Amino acid sequence: MRYVIIGGSAAAIGCIEGVRSVDKTGEIILITGETEWNYSRPLISYLLEGKTTRDKMWCRPDSFFTRNGVTVKAGVLATALDAGDRTVRLSTGERLAYDRLLAATGSRPFVPPIPGLETVERTFCFQTLSDASALAEALRSESRVLILGAGLTGVKCAEGIRGLCAQIAIADLAPRVLPAVLDDTAAAMVQARMEEKGVRFYLNDSAAAFRGNTARLQSGTELEFDVLVTAVGVRPNTQLVADAGGAVDRGILVDGRCATTLPDVYAAGDCAQGYDAVSGEKRMLPLWPNAMLQGETAGINMAGGRADYTQGIALNASGVFGLHMVTAGSYEGESFTVQRDGSYKRLVTADGVLKGVIMVGDVSRAGIYTDLIRKKKPLSEIDFDLIRESPQLMAFSQKDRRVQLGGEV
Repeated sequence: MRYVIIGGSAAAIGCIEGVRSVDKTGEIILITGETEWNYSRPLISYLLEGKTTRDKMWCRPDSFFTRNGVTVKAGVLATALDAGDRTVRLSTGERLAYDRLLAATGSRPFVPPIPGLETVERTFCFQTLSDASALAEALRSESRVLILGAGLTGVKCAEGIRGLCAQIAIADLAPRVLPAVLDDTAAAMVQARMEEKGVRFYLNDSAAAFRGNTARLQSGTELEFDVLVTAVGVRPNTQLVADAGGAVDRGILVDGRCATTLPDVYAAGDCAQGYDAVSGEKRMLPLWPNAMLQGETAGINMAGGRADYTQGIALNASGVFGLHMVTAGSYEGESFTVQRDGSYKRLVTADGVLKGVIMVGDVSRAGIYTDLIRKKKPLSEIDFDLIRESPQLMAFSQKDRRVQLGGEV
């Protein structure tokens, strides 16, 4: 059996582990367009900030791939997929046959078509290790940086480069920072922390046009800068599967086994549109833990085992300038909020279960909340009045406490 994996990040690693849990001897070939790969993307900002080193960026040691018999083709692109012939064409001209294939092709930055963007001298994205390295090399102690996008990528970029430049401004059409994961209260706390560190914000506003290194915002405000970072979003890399006839919506459509509509072709990670355990719908969940789980699920099924991807949720655990954050699930339902001692917590319930959580500041034992969301634990079976005030195992039955202690919390 020959397994071909296209991609070299979290989903690919999960797939290798999934395959090898079932098939110890099948041939595995990994294809990645990056020359540096197998690194943790969430650590990129910490690398620039000096909180980690390149040696600590790698998700798995080289011995992992050797031990699992993986042949790696790095710096090579998959240019076409023929699901009928079960071959993939590479940028080297080679046609590689497969028995099972995983598309773990990830996503690419979206660069908005803003008039005059081509006149900007130094423009960067902030998604890959090479992006971050190029940005760091361009920065000087006197540099003024403009970041388009107040989502997680833009916010983490600002944190990573704050010590490498003189000024940072962030512009976004959204009314608050991290608009996809935080509510107004939580976002205000994050914004205040960043402003303390000298980051300026232009919200409900964004670049309408550029003239060299001057941005004219939609409000008419003009900002001069030396370096521009575009962090307004990403687009899933679906083209390979779409051109082969696979079903694609926002991402590559997969079933509970992470199989696409093409025979023996699977997809996982940022390119895949799979099951959301909270909403019960298929949606994009471009998050590192979900990519690992999807990849593992795909690998097990590719090797002839049986696994279902049922616990994917929107989950973010991060921090900005020392202010910790955990968010999970959805925020549609009845809310319970607590704000004290510089921390904020919001729990959202609906249909007798916990649907969502936002925690900023004190995030201790947040795993209890995320586990309740993921597993849809009926609140009638726990002491929710106790647990909403303080997440603790005493709110569970003795049987559930044993499961929790041996499980994810």
